[in-house]
Amino acid sequence: MVSDIKKNHDAQQLVDITKQIINALQNIRYGSVEITIHESRVVQIERREKMRFDKN
Repeated sequence: MVSDIKKNHDAQQLVDITKQIINALQNIRYGSVEITIHESRVVQIERREKMRFDKN
């Protein structure tokens, strides 16, 4: 029973992390998304966006 609860929690956490990664990627034209992993777990998602301007 406890094992099932942990599996459900881990699965939900994976879904939440996936949603956050997708959110970080949406509407970014130039930049990067960095995912930091520690001991096989995602601990940080960092989004860096660059704004570019034409030289017209």
